[in-house]
Amino acid sequence: MYPEESVQFLTKDWWEEDNSAEYCRGRLIKAFLPHVDQIPKQLIAIGRSEPTDHTHANFSIEPLRIKQPQRRPVIPVAALPAFENEINSIYRAKKRPAIIICEGGELVDARLTLGKPNWQTAPTILVVPYYGVDEGEKRAGFNPEFIKRVRQCVYPQFMWDKLPVQGAIESIMRLDHLQPIGKHHDTIELTNYRLSKDAIMILDEWLRWLLYGDFAEDSMLLFFKNQIQEIEGKFSR
Repeated sequence: MYPEESVQFLTKDWWEEDNSAEYCRGRLIKAFLPHVDQIPKQLIAIGRSEPTDHTHANFSIEPLRIKQPQRRPVIPVAALPAFENEINSIYRAKKRPAIIICEGGELVDARLTLGKPNWQTAPTILVVPYYGVDEGEKRAGFNPEFIKRVRQCVYPQFMWDKLPVQGAIESIMRLDHLQPIGKHHDTIELTNYRLSKDAIMILDEWLRWLLYGDFAEDSMLLFFKNQIQEIEGKFSR
């Protein structure tokens, strides 16, 4: 399944079947995840379409710049309440594969949350999304030379892979898109696959590379990078 010039080739099995309902580290899921734009967008309520109608409103979508003063609606809109120091952000999202990196912490005793907003302690998990690299009529795809470099572990924030589910033939994981999602069955679709123990070990080494810029002396990922450099030579960036 994997070519010799990929780190996955070093493992006996990269993916394992898992038919349980467990939200565990390494589990392959699907979820609606946002596109991360350098400058996000915000939805600004201009006012009600009709002065007495609380169900319809006029609005604009504008760049969300950190130093730009925030406008408040002249006429309040019930569906878009304007709280102090808050804005309504808006983004595009797509249902895509992702790996669970963290299962979330311990559940908080309900007695400690009584009368408090749900967002304060609602359980979440941390996931890393995959992006299909294939080019098509409706898909931009990735540059083939870039894909090759990702497969050969040149960049700490990108990891190449082949997923055992329907979709793109090849995918790239963006570890710099690590993000929380709600730990709820209406948010997460479990697939029947999870990373093997060896694959999770390599993924942890990759996270260390991204976060701290180094490797353990016995790192399998470092061994692979050194082998590839000997074969291919150093890349110009």
